[in-house]
Amino acid sequence: MQSSSTHEHPVSFHPWWQVMCLTGVDYFSTLGYQPGIAVLAAGDMAPIATLILVLVTLFGALPVYRNVARLSPHGEGSIAMLENSLPWWHGKFLVLILLGFAGTDFIITITLSAADATAHLIKNPLLVRWLDGQEIPLTLILIALLGALFLKGFREVIGVAVVIVVVYLGLNLAVIGMGIYQISLHPMVFPQWQAGLSAHYHNPWIVLGMSVLLFPKLALGLSGFETGVVVMPLVKGDPTDQESNPVGRIRNTHHLLVTAAVIMSLFLLASIWVTTLLIPTDAFQPGGQANGRALAYLAHRYLGEIFGTVYDVSTITILWFAGASALAGLLNLVPRYLPRYGMAPEWTRAVKPLVIIFMAITFAITLIFRANVDAQGAAYATGVLVLMSSAAIAVALFFHRQRSRWSTAIFAAIALVFIYTTIINIIERPDGIRLAIFFITTIVTTSLISRVFRSTELRVTSIELDDSAQEILSKYQHQSIHLIAHRRFKGEFQEYRQKEQYTRHNNHISKGDPLVFLEVDVVDASVFVDAIHVEGIHLDKYKILRVQSSAAPNAIAALLLYLRDHTGHLPSVYFGWTEGNPLEYLLRFLLFGEGDIPILTREVLRRAEPDPQNRPRIHVSG
Repeated sequence: MQSSSTHEHPVSFHPWWQVMCLTGVDYFSTLGYQPGIAVLAAGDMAPIATLILVLVTLFGALPVYRNVARLSPHGEGSIAMLENSLPWWHGKFLVLILLGFAGTDFIITITLSAADATAHLIKNPLLVRWLDGQEIPLTLILIALLGALFLKGFREVIGVAVVIVVVYLGLNLAVIGMGIYQISLHPMVFPQWQAGLSAHYHNPWIVLGMSVLLFPKLALGLSGFETGVVVMPLVKGDPTDQESNPVGRIRNTHHLLVTAAVIMSLFLLASIWVTTLLIPTDAFQPGGQANGRALAYLAHRYLGEIFGTVYDVSTITILWFAGASALAGLLNLVPRYLPRYGMAPEWTRAVKPLVIIFMAITFAITLIFRANVDAQGAAYATGVLVLMSSAAIAVALFFHRQRSRWSTAIFAAIALVFIYTTIINIIERPDGIRLAIFFITTIVTTSLISRVFRSTELRVTSIELDDSAQEILSKYQHQSIHLIAHRRFKGEFQEYRQKEQYTRHNNHISKGDPLVFLEVDVVDASVFVDAIHVEGIHLDKYKILRVQSSAAPNAIAALLLYLRDHTGHLPSVYFGWTEGNPLEYLLRFLLFGEGDIPILTREVLRRAEPDPQNRPRIHVSG
């Protein structure tokens, strides 16, 4: 019988602030390009639109993910919460769709970060004369180096992430501080900004309303929360933590989320203000010196070329590490879901084949977008916003089940904000949804094909027998067992009596040979691999083994092999022929776990046991 054995690497635990730095290489690295994208999208209203973004972060995203951390403390995240809320196939398809958006998020994180790292490299005054115009090849080289590290067994080191984040935030603090100092030396920049804003919008309420409408274009600044809950298993909790309710880990993850959100909010607000007030508008345009690197522009201009180059190196490093964080997220996400659904070959659990596939995709995306930071922003925002919307919906559904009206209303309202932002982002910049649809279509299509080809695998990890089932089987320790496959209707004595007479007559079984009835109840056909439970039932003189499983043929085959191994004799099972369209029965098997059970059971046995002499016997009559 097939078994699943996993060799898990021991998990090392770290203080929450160190794990925050691991998520920060993704979250904080957006400072490298967010100010430039914000000003390019919102112009003079960028600071006010960014304030809206900060409010949504602190009073929308943060409460949502604090609850996700509390309700899913083992790193499953919001996708698993929705999966548990929706059983059967609709839950599985929802997960596949969300995986498509998550793939968009993580893939674009890699390509966008590499493209922005390249922008900092090319526009460095010391290198511009040699590297100008080489955006695409340099971005591809950075991505290739990232893939090479993972192919050699790269694992993210929290200690390295801590150094990268601390240095990067320290340099940004110096640049922003110098920017504030320059504004104090030139106090007219603020009235000039106000005048420019008033020239277009005379009413402050119109400015506020327009900022709300422009906020979706700045949604890149919301990234990082999903990563924050995925890395929860690394967070050190209390010695008294229980696996079912790790109170200390949840509390410390809340510290992580709150601290990261506050730090990012402060840096975003300050960076947007200094870049908007100090950098000429034309410098933000494509080809301009501040395009995709607004803070780097200020670093070179006000702190000198040496400091600016150090800042560039730090920015390139954290952006490159953000790609590593995203690739690690993909390598954790895909094996967690698709093979378990039977919707991917077993080799997708291995790192190296997945790395090669993801590298090929990132190369293609880089070529399609021509390593342009601004062009990829929409695709990135789409993935981030859909995941945040799904998280808010998952939390709202939880409180709805708990009959908490106020909490349900609050998180439903937050979900509506994220859904609105997602829709606006998709309408104005459809590249993101196109890319997500491509990923979703690819995942769903290949998943269904894989599920079809893997449907006749054994798919059973273990068999559990209750005391009554063990008592029934104990009488057959040294003899072959004859099983009658039976579909239960009313479960009355007469029903079993007629089935026994029919089976003995059609298969020439003498009355002296004992028979045991075997019944399979399909509980959730969308589950691919499961542990089956066998219940023993005594009904007058009849002995019944009742099994709960996701697929009847696979459960019968697994039980037959179990009986062979535990009795030392080949068991036999007796079926009646089914009547109907074979194609219809095939679809019933794939969707509902039933179908033409005799033929499918034999096929499962054939794949599980190559030697016909050791294969349990299948008898079909009628």
